[in-house]
Amino acid sequence: MNSILHNDRQHLSALLDSTLQLAKDYFKKQKDLAPGRYIENIPLGTLPEKGIGAAKVLDLFQTEYADKITNSAGPRYFGFVTGGSTPAAVVGDWLVSTYDQNACGSNDSIAPQLERQTIHFMKQLFGLEEAYFGSFVTGATVSNFVSLAMARQWVGEQYGKDFSNEGITDASLIKVLSGTAHSCVIKSLAMLGIGRHALIKVEVLPEREAVDLTALENALKLNPDQHYIVVANAGTVNTVDFDDLEAIGKLKEKYHFWLHVDAAFGGFAALSDHYKQLMKGINYADSITIDAHKWLNVPYDAAMQFTRHKNLQLKVFQNSAAYLGDPNQSPDFFHYTPENSRRWRALPAWFALMAYGKEGHRDIVERNCNMATLLGQWITASSDFKLLAPVRMNVVCFTLKEDNLTFARLQQFLAAVRDHRKVFFTPTVYKGTPGIRAALSNWQTTEEDIRITTQALTEVYQQKEY
Repeated sequence: MNSILHNDRQHLSALLDSTLQLAKDYFKKQKDLAPGRYIENIPLGTLPEKGIGAAKVLDLFQTEYADKITNSAGPRYFGFVTGGSTPAAVVGDWLVSTYDQNACGSNDSIAPQLERQTIHFMKQLFGLEEAYFGSFVTGATVSNFVSLAMARQWVGEQYGKDFSNEGITDASLIKVLSGTAHSCVIKSLAMLGIGRHALIKVEVLPEREAVDLTALENALKLNPDQHYIVVANAGTVNTVDFDDLEAIGKLKEKYHFWLHVDAAFGGFAALSDHYKQLMKGINYADSITIDAHKWLNVPYDAAMQFTRHKNLQLKVFQNSAAYLGDPNQSPDFFHYTPENSRRWRALPAWFALMAYGKEGHRDIVERNCNMATLLGQWITASSDFKLLAPVRMNVVCFTLKEDNLTFARLQQFLAAVRDHRKVFFTPTVYKGTPGIRAALSNWQTTEEDIRITTQALTEVYQQKEY
């Protein structure tokens, strides 16, 4: 064994203690760290021929790099729908690396069985019927990819074709209808060989991102021989708008289409008595996307896909290697997802669900929504900012109250806000207007964070140094 590697093994306990201390130091000051920053590109350097050992690498990381990491796990990082990680989720994630399980399946480890239990708990959390099969994937993009791959197979079979074996012989057979599809849905269409142009954008309701049901039905009946894929939204990215899932689901009684619901973070509305009506009709879906590293507040690389059509999922993703076994005998995940090798990404979610239950996660959802409402009320009363859309749940979409506002001007303002080091937002465009998107999904965000946020917005805007 290499002498340096052997030495690290001999001193593993001390190395872990040092790593733990670095993590403790971060968590201790997390609320006060800058949530966003700009870092110049670092020199790429040369790989050393002889290593320096884990302890010196840890020292190097701590002195040169640790203080340059974005505090995206903090309470005022509003750029993406990033929840940070609850204490239980951090514990689970550390153990994922410790045990290093390839959680694909078989009976040689409890890992895949705990994943199945976690999926079972998730169905209860979101009000999904037991008929749904599910698995963990890396994120909402891959979850949408898996679901649309099944939808692609379904469309082919309606025309007597097996796309999983024959390939797509005629891409014109596949048409996708959606009001406000997320960009990763469009990306998935490209990766699946369906093509971005297969997406037909359906008219949305006035001043909304939710699809107009009359326009959707007109699109469905325009070509009655076409077997469509309909992508419905349970929480759009800019304004958390919901399509009427129940009404769309009932259209399946008249028209033949695959219904995919992208509920990446909006699915968590099911936890709240105040918002759960938005998820009414979710069980009409043929496939569903929900993300765990968003509002469940577990580390990145954790989302779920659910479907009523496990048989179609097997047709698309079945692995034919003999050593991987018979999928009829073992429900191994490498027969149902794109990966043959996959980290045990269900474990942090299992820890979080067991530690905090429905009640704890309901509290996170409702508190984030309340804080978003509070921020929206401040913006409404402001002379410098204005809302671009009503605050529906946990995302506030707003902009500068200026005439002829350009996207470049907005970006300059957000860069100044970032460098102010108190809060971080990302830009967006809402119905042609440059805007700011504040996504509140962190378990630590409180009224004090909203006070700090509004104060920072005021100070930066009034300085006008950007």
